[in-house]
Amino acid sequence: MKLKTTLTALFSLVGITFGAHAELEVGKPAPEITAIDQDGKSVDFKDVYAKGPTLVYFFPKADTPGCTKQACSIRDDWSALKAKGIQVLGVSGDKAEGQKKFQEKYTLPFTLIADSDSKVADAFGVGHVLGIDKRQSFLIQNGKIVWTMPKATTSTHAKDVLEAYEKLTAK
Repeated sequence: MKLKTTLTALFSLVGITFGAHAELEVGKPAPEITAIDQDGKSVDFKDVYAKGPTLVYFFPKADTPGCTKQACSIRDDWSALKAKGIQVLGVSGDKAEGQKKFQEKYTLPFTLIADSDSKVADAFGVGHVLGIDKRQSFLIQNGKIVWTMPKATTSTHAKDVLEAYEKLTAK
């Protein structure tokens, strides 16, 4: 496992990914896919999008330093995100049980998607390094991609999303 983590970090640094993925661009329809959340319940992304703006963010692995900073950034700015009506779906290749432990350990108030078969990542065109999703974010409104962050931040992620949303709604 340590080797896999080390190789993932190395390949991420040099930008090598395995598998060709066409990243979704702004203006494209957001994938209408169904996946399992941290509780083992089915989540229909189309139903989530219908409720308002949605941040779908991909992270490599639950309970690792960067992923924890990213999730806690969203948790810490949760009231500001909710005030804008932004819903959050965090996605990684972890199994539901791992996502649940991560959610409980850090008191994360949003849904985590267990994408162990990479169907969600593939639908969004998110690349993988040794089977681990790259860190990437998408903001969806009215069923369309309205903003992307190909190299998503960690500790400032929520602030970056809020800033992008402010710019989008100011137009």
